[in-house]
Amino acid sequence: MLIKLIVIALLLVIVGSMASALVFLLKDNSETNRTVKALTIRVSLSLFAFLLLMVGYWTGLVTPNSNVPF
Repeated sequence: MLIKLIVIALLLVIVGSMASALVFLLKDNSETNRTVKALTIRVSLSLFAFLLLMVGYWTGLVTPNSNVPF
């Protein structure tokens, strides 16, 4: 259960990083590289979330849902 909460928190932080990158893109006049830093953080967090999900799957903490109706 804890790993699921961590992944949800990571997804929220990733969305926040994307939003901040959009704000930096619109407000900065290409004087700073804050947009690049925000997108780098987003990519790093996305990779970490993917690896966390894979480790959770391999250890049995995260299981796929077999109750798909189609």
